[in-house]
This record gives sequence, C-alpha cells and structure tokens, in this order.
Amino acid sequence: MKALPTYHEQTEALDEEGGQHMNKGSSKVTFPNACQLMRWHFHPMGFEATMDAPSSLVARLFDRASGETLIAIAGIPCATVMNAADVERIIEAVEDELEAFIPPESLKSYA
Repeated sequence: MKALPTYHEQTEALDEEGGQHMNKGSSKVTFPNACQLMRWHFHPMGFEATMDAPSSLVARLFDRASGETLIAIAGIPCATVMNAADVERIIEAVEDELEAFIPPESLKSYA
C-alpha cells in the first residue's frame, strides 16, 4: 500500500501546480486546493465537495471502488478562498457527521 503524502509533500505538489497552500507566508487556500487537501485527508475514502451557494458546500464521502455514497452533507459554510482554520472546520464537520452516522442494516454487513 502506498504511503500518503506528508503535509510538506502536499504543499510542494500544490506549489508545482501553481496552487496556493497553507503556510506561514501564504495563509490562504483556494476552494479547489482546499478540496485537494481534504481528499488527501480522507483517503482511502473518496471525497468530493461542490459549492451549492456562494458561502456553503455539499461534501460527499464515498467508496472509491464502487462509487457508493457513504454520507453527503449539505450546507457546510465555506468560501472560494479560505484559511487553514476554515479547512479544518470543514474536515471536523465531515468527521463529526461520519461519527454520528448509523448505517442502515443493509450496510452493516460490510463492517
């Protein structure tokens, strides 16, 4: 199994792509780059987010093999440019929902 990239490797990858990342010199991250950081955070689960309004997003965690949605959460506050604390709050909101999630009986056989 391939090891996940470190934070340093992630920020270097974003720099190479011309993206912004969260460091001392640049505390802002664009929405697409925030989504990439969240994809890395939630790996090996799939993660995607789309803005459903100018100040909120819909996040979805899914099984990468089947594409089946595990949870989808709407109305999470966000912006087109965020700081590290904003990205952390989104991650925490998704993790809180995931912890509170009680799968239906049909999915319990996968546990």
